[in-house]
Amino acid sequence: MIDLKFVRELLDLLNSSNADTIEVRRWTTTIKVSKGGGGGPVTYQVAVPGGNAPAAPPALESDGDAPAGGDEAEREYLEIKSPMVGTYYARPEPGAEPYVREGSRVSPGKTLCIIEAMKIMNPLDSEVSGVITKVLVEDAQPVEFGQVLYLVDPNG
Repeated sequence: MIDLKFVRELLDLLNSSNADTIEVRRWTTTIKVSKGGGGGPVTYQVAVPGGNAPAAPPALESDGDAPAGGDEAEREYLEIKSPMVGTYYARPEPGAEPYVREGSRVSPGKTLCIIEAMKIMNPLDSEVSGVITKVLVEDAQPVEFGQVLYLVDPNG
C-alpha cells in the first residue's frame, strides 16, 4: 500500500527545491515525483518493476489537495504487468471461461490469469481494485518480464 503521507512529504520537498523530479526506490517499489515547468500540476506515479502495479492516485494540483479533472483522453489507468517471462493463459483450462475480460471488476486477490514459466503454472492475482478496460495480450501468447497485460480504471 502507498503511504500517502510519505508522498505528500516528497511533494513538499520537491516544491521547496529547484529539482524537477525526485525518485525513491526501495526493494521492488519505485516512487517518482515530478513537476512540470511554470508551476504546472505536480504528478506522481508508482511502478513495481516485474510485478503488479499498486493503486496509483490521480494527478494532484500544485496545492496537493484537488485531484485533476479531465476528459476520457486524460484519464489515468493502472497498468498490471507480467512479473516474469512465460506464456499467458487467460483461462484456467482450455474451453473454460477466462478469469477476466474487458469490463470485469477486479479487487485485490482476484486471479487475473496464469503465466506458465518452466512448466510451472503461476497465477497472477490483482493488487488493485477497478474495472479492466483493456486486455493487451491474447490467450497462449508469450509475454515478457514487465510487459503490460491489463489496463485498469481505478474509478470504474
